[in-house]
Formats: sequence, structure tokens, C-alpha cells
Amino acid sequence: MRIAVIGAGGVGGAFGAALANAGADVTFVARGAHLNAIRANGLRIEGGRGETVVSPASATDDPATIGPVDFVLFCVKLWDVETAGAAIKPLIGSATAVIPLQNGIDAADRLIPILGGPAVMGGVAQISATIAAPGVIRQTGSFMRLIFGELAGGRSARGEGFLALCREAGFDATHSDHIQTDLWMKFILLATNSAITAASRSPLGVLRDDPDIAPLFARAAGEVVAVGRAAGIALPDDAAEHTVRFNRTAPPGMMASMAHDLIKGGRLELPWLSGKVVALGRELGVPTPVHEVLFAVLKPFVSGGAG
Repeated sequence: MRIAVIGAGGVGGAFGAALANAGADVTFVARGAHLNAIRANGLRIEGGRGETVVSPASATDDPATIGPVDFVLFCVKLWDVETAGAAIKPLIGSATAVIPLQNGIDAADRLIPILGGPAVMGGVAQISATIAAPGVIRQTGSFMRLIFGELAGGRSARGEGFLALCREAGFDATHSDHIQTDLWMKFILLATNSAITAASRSPLGVLRDDPDIAPLFARAAGEVVAVGRAAGIALPDDAAEHTVRFNRTAPPGMMASMAHDLIKGGRLELPWLSGKVVALGRELGVPTPVHEVLFAVLKPFVSGGAG
């Protein structure tokens, strides 16, 4: 199975490395020093699941050199969706499946006008990992799960084939027949945790037991649930509580990627996370006071700068 990983950061690097070690023909698309290190020394994943090394690793900065593939793991930042989507057109064959693994809820909708509806699936990545050094991905904790499915619902032959490969790769995987619900379940968690860990510049272990901070997680998650239901998304009765339960058992050092980006002075995905919650809330008439405050506090840093 031929796979292209677009964006070999924490998400793409970790899942791509696991799939490569399971026997898939994986090509990583990266840039700069990270690309140079992967070409020279391979790609190394370290952290809670031990060490995984792909060496030699196939890597390029030009998707057009790869040719059509079976699957694309699309892992660029949210502000790069349209630009990267146009760049991967040479990868798309008659049966290619593109699985966007961004935060947020609208990456697939943004790719469809560029790549066509049949090429785009929905995807959710559950992992905490970042680039520790060029050619090195460091994972926090050991959980690693991929959820994917056809946007219209139901199961497909290509999804079943990819599921079998994921299981060989040794991480949890689900071929979902209700991927829209899965996307929103992750959005509830990510929009909430991204904003709170970024605004506080602190990991979950510092925040979840603080009596003044811990209640914000439940309130913020509840706002996202209310917006999702108003948008017509089927969500379980305990959707907000799911975020709270996850945070209780998550590794104490875990911080959302947006918090890492803020601390490094990088650009933030805020407009597609808390910003999206606020915008949809206004559109649908759903109050979102916690996310409004978090969005306002973080907005001055959205283009990068000292955090």
C-alpha cells in the first residue's frame, strides 16, 4: 500500500512511521531542517511507546515527485489546508483516499472543492506528539489512535483495507460509520483543551486539580456540545463529560499543540478552534461565554509572537 504523509510533524510523523514499519510504502513530505534530517538519518519516534526508527526513510518537499498513492495522511496546519490541498493533486488517483487529520471540524469540507468529494474521507488522530529536533518526534504518553470513515457514513472497501494495515502497525484504529460525530467529539476536547492549556501556558496536570480552573473544562466543553447539537450533529448524552474524564487520566505533562505553538512564538490555529466555536455560536444563537473570553485572550498571539 502506497501512502503519502503530508506534514511529518507529531501526528504525521508518528503514524507514518508506524505504518512504514508495518510494511507500507510511505513517503514523508516535510521541509527545511526536518526534511534534511529525515533524508540523512531517517525518522525517529521516541516517548511513551518506546522508540521507532524508519531508516532509510523516503522524504521529499515536492508531492508531485511521488505520483498517485492509495492513501494520503493530510497533516498540515489548518492555515495551510487550501495551499497544501492544491499541491497534492498529483497524488490523487481514481481510488485515492485523503484522510485529513487536522484539529477542528472543517478541513474535509475545505478540501472537497479542491480534490473532489470521492477523494476525501474524514479522520481523527488521537495522539500527543511534537517535533523535538529535526528528524525526531517525541510522544507524550502512549495512547495512539486513528479514526477514519467516509463522510457520508457507512463502511467502504478502502476503509477496511486501511484498517487492516493500521492494526498491523500496532496502534488503535477504528473504521467509523459515523465520522461526523467522531470529528465533533474530538473538536469538543481539542477546542477546550487547546484554549485552556494555551491561555494558562500550563499542562493538564497543573490545571485539572485546581479548584478555580478545573470547572472551566466542563463549561467550555458544554458550550461546544451545545453548538454541535444546534448544528444538527448527533452527540452522545455524556459528550461534555467525556472531555472531563479524558483529562482526569491523561498524562500530566500533556499540553495541546496550540499551547506548544504559543510558547514557541508560533502561529496559532485559534480561529479554527475557539474562534470557530464562537463564530458558530453566534450564527446559531448559542451562548459561548467561556470560549469568547479564551478567544479574546489568545487573539493577540494568533499570528505568532512572544507568548
